Amino acid sequence: MYIPATFQGPDQTAVFDFIESHSFGILVSGKDAELKDAGLCATHLPLLLRRDVGPHGQLVGHMARANPHWRDMGGREVLVVFPGPHTYISPSWYDDSEVVPTWNYLAVHATGRCEIIDDEPTTRQVVADYVEFYEQSQPQPWQFDANADYVSKLLKQIVAFRIDITRLEAKWKLSQNHSAERRANVAQQLATSSDPEAREIGRLMRETLER
Repeated sequence: MYIPATFQGPDQTAVFDFIESHSFGILVSGKDAELKDAGLCATHLPLLLRRDVGPHGQLVGHMARANPHWRDMGGREVLVVFPGPHTYISPSWYDDSEVVPTWNYLAVHATGRCEIIDDEPTTRQVVADYVEFYEQSQPQPWQFDANADYVSKLLKQIVAFRIDITRLEAKWKLSQNHSAERRANVAQQLATSSDPEAREIGRLMRETLER
């Protein structure tokens, strides 16, 4: 990912926080160049972050066994894209004639080697970890019976995997290449938007101004 120094993201702890709050990622991997259908595959899916595994953490997930993507991932380097909030920035908000439109956004790229998990106990634990993570914010968390008969049947329909992250890239493009006055004007405009993502970008811009 192209990241000018001005838009370099925060430290790893903050990047981990971002991944956990925007955990529905896009997993991308390639196929052998010799194959007739060689190319890229992409799957949209939620991923769990294990912060304490390796120097850059580990991602764990699962996908439908019917999805052929998993057959080409094992032992390969893969890329996971975690998109964040984004919004259009109008030149009219800068109060200057020599400006052009742009787009502000946050994004994280995680690169690592993928390992397919082919044993049922570990796959069962991955599913249990999913449920625990996503249910924790519910007023009355659903209780998952990992040993139920129907769970054993469903486990046969999915394939779990882990990705040891070797590189994290984070881009926080929040108009840092403009003056504080311009950024304040943009943040004020975004604060009144009907788009929640625009308002979130405005909030983040105000945070950078306060540092």
